[in-house]
Amino acid sequence: MNFKELIHFLQELNRHNSKDWMDDNRAWYHQVRNDFTQWLDELDFQLSVLDPEYYHTPGKKGINRINNNLMFHPNKPVYKDHFGAGLDKAPNSADFYIEIGISGSLLAGGLWRPAPSTLRSLREAIDFDGEQLLAILEKPSFKKTFGALYEDEKLRTTPKGFAKDHPYIELLRHKTFAVVHPLETKKVLTPNFQHTIVEVYMEMLPFRRYLNKAISV
Repeated sequence: MNFKELIHFLQELNRHNSKDWMDDNRAWYHQVRNDFTQWLDELDFQLSVLDPEYYHTPGKKGINRINNNLMFHPNKPVYKDHFGAGLDKAPNSADFYIEIGISGSLLAGGLWRPAPSTLRSLREAIDFDGEQLLAILEKPSFKKTFGALYEDEKLRTTPKGFAKDHPYIELLRHKTFAVVHPLETKKVLTPNFQHTIVEVYMEMLPFRRYLNKAISV
């Protein structure tokens, strides 16, 4: 995969960011998108070999639209400044997300603002065996790779049905359970980028498996 070409395309798209420009450069867009999709297919196979529970996700199924949703976000540009895709994308599960863009790239995974019923299941799991999740989050290599849970909206009070002095009250207040590994562009362009993805995937795997087990009960 020629990530240098992909980033060059995104830079030009971001500079013009109009349907007219996209129409004039549609062939270039399809070339870059097809290369990225093929690369996702190869990564999909590689991860499936490493993870026996992996859910096959073809690149065409995993890749996100490059158009912004202007119906809900009318002030955003017509097109995004990145290519994004989810792999290991089983229904109603915490997938593995890849984003390559000009403002920065990242590898992430987890559950972003899940539905109330899903969030309730997560909190019940933490109430039952929160020490397992805490052990994953506190593992030195995990902290080095991701830091802490992604800081999104959190309850200021106590979730309904849980004590104020619950030993895992800080975890229970989260509304998003996800982690992020930022990537500099120079890292994306290195020959060992694929190896980096595999390392991050495997480090994240126990966290995602905990979440998936919690919401499947």
